[in-house]
Amino acid sequence: MTIGRIFFACLVSVLMSASAAVSQTAYPNQIVKIVVPFSAGSNTDILARILADKLGGLWKQTVIVENKPGITGTISVANSPADGYTLMLTSNGHTILSALNKDLTIDPITSFAGVAEVASVPLVLIVAPEVQANNLKEFTALAKANPGKLNFASAGLASSNYIAGELLKQTAAIDIVHIPYRGTPEQLTSLMRGDAQLSMAFLGTALSFIQSGKVRAVAIATPQRNPALPDVPTFAEAGMSEYKYDSWFGMMAPAKTPAPVLKKVSDDIAAVMKDPEVQKRLETLGAVPAANSPEQFDAIIRADADRYGKLLKAAGITPK
Repeated sequence: MTIGRIFFACLVSVLMSASAAVSQTAYPNQIVKIVVPFSAGSNTDILARILADKLGGLWKQTVIVENKPGITGTISVANSPADGYTLMLTSNGHTILSALNKDLTIDPITSFAGVAEVASVPLVLIVAPEVQANNLKEFTALAKANPGKLNFASAGLASSNYIAGELLKQTAAIDIVHIPYRGTPEQLTSLMRGDAQLSMAFLGTALSFIQSGKVRAVAIATPQRNPALPDVPTFAEAGMSEYKYDSWFGMMAPAKTPAPVLKKVSDDIAAVMKDPEVQKRLETLGAVPAANSPEQFDAIIRADADRYGKLLKAAGITPK
């Protein structure tokens, strides 16, 4: 190779590296879309809109939230360009999609890259007012005396409420029937209408209904009591210390999204979560802010997929 060709090759390499660097530092330079595979008004939706507002200001770009409830929304993100301009905010119910759906055209684990965990929201066991159980012991006894007669509501098959309810069934060794709804609002309404008798509900969205007496709180899935419900015991205090469940919400991107883009979004989410205004808004949801790296979040996703996949298999639930 001549000196001229060597020089030309080096020049091309330098220019390509410079171009890549400019591309990475320029992100985002167009509209960013956050897809939410749940209905408007759900915790996932509310968290996405909080992030969209703050990230849009930080990036000086428009960040929009698009609600696409169900597996359709998730698939649309997996099939989007891996450039960081289509993201997804979802719950840890995402980790069991393969365990529930037989003919998925994507893999919920390998088709996505973790960006960052955003927050976790405590779940509280609530029952309809007519349910004759004032504590966890009475509730368990009631369920065992009436196998298959109590219904538990969730925000859908791939929701945190569903996993938490299934975990409750196995931990307490009770037979309760699952009723999936389109989202959190419908889930809570079902208890007040009497269509379902119980639910593992998110603290923030259920709190006003608990305080008004429209539903009754029996136990909360947290290590310590929550200040918003000081009279409601933890599962451990109520005699079921083996019941443990962390309902996280996190940002994901299509697989093969460039690592520098994932890191930037992750770092910026961490910065946003430290904003006092954001923390105040999270308090209204009962949410605890979280922040981790894409690699750490990926590890959590894979661990939960393994744990809850085994949970559903033990429950005799197979993909349909």
